[in-house]
Amino acid sequence: MKIIIREAKIVDVKSPFHNQIVDVKINNGTIEKIGTNLSPSDDYTEIKEENLHLSQGWFDSSVSLGEPGFEDRETISNGLQVAAKSGFTGIALQPNSFPIIDNQSQVLFVKQKAANSATDLYPIGALTKNSEGTDLAELFDMKNAGAIAFGDYNKSLLNANLLKIGLQYVQDFDGLVLAFCQDEKIKGSGVVNEGVVSTRLGLKGIPNLAEELIVARNLFLLEYTGGKMHIPTISTAKSVALIREAKAKGLNVTCSVAVHNLVLTDEKLDGFDTRYKVLPPLRTEEDRKALLDGVLDNTIDIITSDHNPIDIEHKKMEFDLAKNGTIGLESAFGSLLKVLPLDKIVEKLTASRAIFKIESHTIEEGKSANITLFTTDEDWAFTKENILSKSKNCAFLGSKMKGKVVGVYNNSKLILA
Repeated sequence: MKIIIREAKIVDVKSPFHNQIVDVKINNGTIEKIGTNLSPSDDYTEIKEENLHLSQGWFDSSVSLGEPGFEDRETISNGLQVAAKSGFTGIALQPNSFPIIDNQSQVLFVKQKAANSATDLYPIGALTKNSEGTDLAELFDMKNAGAIAFGDYNKSLLNANLLKIGLQYVQDFDGLVLAFCQDEKIKGSGVVNEGVVSTRLGLKGIPNLAEELIVARNLFLLEYTGGKMHIPTISTAKSVALIREAKAKGLNVTCSVAVHNLVLTDEKLDGFDTRYKVLPPLRTEEDRKALLDGVLDNTIDIITSDHNPIDIEHKKMEFDLAKNGTIGLESAFGSLLKVLPLDKIVEKLTASRAIFKIESHTIEEGKSANITLFTTDEDWAFTKENILSKSKNCAFLGSKMKGKVVGVYNNSKLILA
């Protein structure tokens, strides 16, 4: 496919064209020419949009899709189409399907289902068999089959020794362990952040301590074992401080934060709307500001949508019984542009590739074209018509957005939003 992108501002600090407004000519998957007023050609599809921007393709480090087993929530095929129209050329697929992705054949299955898509799918293998936290899964076999990391989605390992062994074992093949942090005993039957809002609503709270205690424990384990650890979706000010301190000590730790924890607070819970029931829970404004500071000073390495489609039967019910999770691919960019500068957003939406050791593609002549196209100045409201996922459990419904995704180009495929 041949395309020419007109008058796009490049947002790529590694590119010699960073912050320049240029034309980009792409021929069969390769950036052929970058310059101003490039001559038109009849066999090139032209893309022109006011206020058009172009960056390296975005990568989401935490996406749940359902298939296999929960196709009613989302399929791999439609989920990848949603990701592409939301600006993502790559996603890391969480293992929380049925069956759990805990062996080589399951890794190969989801990779095969995702073949020939504009958005690349990279499986995360479960750290323990069936994500039950009892025995390590087939980590080396999954690595050879294409798993990029290992973790049990939204489950914290009770057995510290098992996590220690896992961290030691994966060093033999340069593996990466994802360690979700939440003490289940301290969480108890909590469903929202413990604080003024939970008390006012009469809902059982999850104290910040439930997360911070396990963050501290896991960092101690990492200091003992060496190796690499990624802590996904942190949510409290103290967690940011603990990870900042660990990085200063030289520990090889990275972390991420979910878009909804950067933008929303537990004040949203006043209507008992289960769309706002997520894990970790929405915290206070103080925590939200600390998370934003952590993004700005690079304590937090990645921003993720933590996209988690839930069927209506498990979401439209009593708050205590509803499942945790919100879809977030479609609303990620528009939400972030309300709270963070553009360069930082692009940095945090592309940083996953380096952490997961996936090739990135600088915007230069002769390089493979893996790009995201977007605008930055449009104000709009997110409505049901903007939901592309099969499931509709979006915490950002009705929220004000800024900027829009125009589309992506990857694997010689152009997908327009």
